[in-house]
Amino acid sequence: MITLYTFGPGMGLPDPSPFVLKGHVLMKMSGQAFRTDTHGFRQAPKHKLPYIDDNGKKVADSTLIRFYLEQQYGIDFDNGYSTEQRAQAWAVEKMLEEHLYFIGAWTRWIDDGNFQRGPAIFFAKIPQPMRALIQRVIRKKVGKMLYAQGIGRHSATEIETLAKRDLDVVATLLGDKPYLLGDTPCGTDATLYGMLAVFLSPVIESPIRTHAETKRNLVDYVARMQAQYFPDFKPA
Repeated sequence: MITLYTFGPGMGLPDPSPFVLKGHVLMKMSGQAFRTDTHGFRQAPKHKLPYIDDNGKKVADSTLIRFYLEQQYGIDFDNGYSTEQRAQAWAVEKMLEEHLYFIGAWTRWIDDGNFQRGPAIFFAKIPQPMRALIQRVIRKKVGKMLYAQGIGRHSATEIETLAKRDLDVVATLLGDKPYLLGDTPCGTDATLYGMLAVFLSPVIESPIRTHAETKRNLVDYVARMQAQYFPDFKPA
């Protein structure tokens, strides 16, 4: 059986990581039997989650997990959609993962209030005063990463403007469809759900979340996906 390594519930979500949420939804879409394990971070091949272990074959990175499932088990996550629609979905996925994700990281890790309400849970088991020291080190590391990537060079207002444009684009493309491309989910729906769920997390406060909440179709989409793929989840 495949094992999917996750963080577990947090920040009012089935998992606080958009990439873990993506991996989890992809596993459910695949129809393959799997279990989850929240104790694999220290052994993560790329020092990140998610990753899977398929009878000794470890695959790290949510997109590479998708490719593995497609190749190993003959799954077509975009079944029923045209070549042009598949290309559109891939372009949306890269906008989400290579742009909007970093804005989400900035929102959660750089803002002091959001950090305490959100990512601080990752350090809860570390005793003080070591916990505070490690938090400062990791937050500084995240800040440097965001600066190198580019998002961290902008003002808060500029970052919020960029995020709102991404959300507006997604809301327009989704329209009144139940899923990104139409009546059935595609692979990018796993990504879209994960990213939107993080921005709409009840514990993260920001003008970006407020803007997302004005997009009724995005709010309904997250609720629909969560009910479909995590029907037993109840926020703590």
